[in-house]
Amino acid sequence: MRIVLQRVTRAHVEVAGETVGSIGAGLVILLGVTHQDTREDADYLASKVIQLRVFPDDAGRMNRSLLDAGGALLVVSQFTLYGDCRKGRRPGFDQAASPEHARGLYEYFVQRLESSNVTVATGVFQAEMEIHLVNDGPVTFVLDSTRL
Repeated sequence: MRIVLQRVTRAHVEVAGETVGSIGAGLVILLGVTHQDTREDADYLASKVIQLRVFPDDAGRMNRSLLDAGGALLVVSQFTLYGDCRKGRRPGFDQAASPEHARGLYEYFVQRLESSNVTVATGVFQAEMEIHLVNDGPVTFVLDSTRL
């Protein structure tokens, strides 16, 4: 599994012009799933996201977790994170999981986050979405479960 994580002051996702998920301060997570991913990958990344110290403390240092900061999460499925652009001019998506496999792990990942008692908003799996966010910092990280 692969995540692009952005610290935000606010964010929302729209489908067909309607807001389907919205948060204030917190993290936006773009989540990609590949064929080999399992619930163990989702568990690892959910724990990492909740505990990652990317919010500033009183001294301005990144020393507070999402739980410490009282932030929320907006999770959006993003199969293009496994797009391969090395050959030619059109991305290949051979490494992206099938929609069935990806949906199951996406939903499991969201459940794991929700079990941590944080506010979790989502996009709509397989929908055309517009993501609006204000990146705070800017702070952006890429996390990958294959680097366990």
